[in-house]
Amino acid sequence: QVQLVESGGGLVQAGGSLRLSCTASGRTHAMGWFRQAPGKEREFVAAIRLGDLTYYSNGVRGRFTISSDNAKNTVYLQMNSLQVEDTAAYYCAADTSYYCAQNCRDVIAYSSWGQGTQVTVSS
Repeated sequence: QVQLVESGGGLVQAGGSLRLSCTASGRTHAMGWFRQAPGKEREFVAAIRLGDLTYYSNGVRGRFTISSDNAKNTVYLQMNSLQVEDTAAYYCAADTSYYCAQNCRDVIAYSSWGQGTQVTVSS
């Protein structure tokens, strides 16, 4: 397992942008972002594997971009055209056991989780 530190959440108006960052304490096979709104289950947002294979949920594809800086063990989530429905706590996750090779969209692929950062989009 690795330790994850997230940053970059905040309050933004609909149509605006935010960038989330997550730094791992060691190397990972894949890193992902999930989000959880009050009263809802945690859902997959995006993931990046082996530094350049990316995965997105249908709800954010075309608006969000995931990228990584492998030298810094850091993953970024650039969120554009934010909508009120994007309001949630966003969690960074890391896979160090290659489970993401089977399914990067499943929470069980990840063994390490960040503390979460709140993203609030106002109308």
